Amino acid sequence: MQIKKENRIKNKEKRIERRLFSSKYIYILLSLFFSLAANAQCAMCRAALAGDSNVKKAEAVNDGIVYLMVIPYLLVAVIGVLIYRMYQSKKKKAV
Repeated sequence: MQIKKENRIKNKEKRIERRLFSSKYIYILLSLFFSLAANAQCAMCRAALAGDSNVKKAEAVNDGIVYLMVIPYLLVAVIGVLIYRMYQSKKKKAV
């Protein structure tokens, strides 16, 4: 009787885990495919580059800001993947 109860609990946890992972993947895919273009520019940069003569410089500054913004997100993603893999390997060893 106790074994059946434990199996039911484990199966319920697996179903919840599958639902969570599937919704995460759907959210990630949707956010990648339907992202909006960002015009990242601080107030000081905007004031310094305002005007018609600085269009190329303004675009370059925007591209640089977006580039610098991406690096921390990539680092967090890599750390998250490493933690996830570590968690999964510990989970497999426990079973």
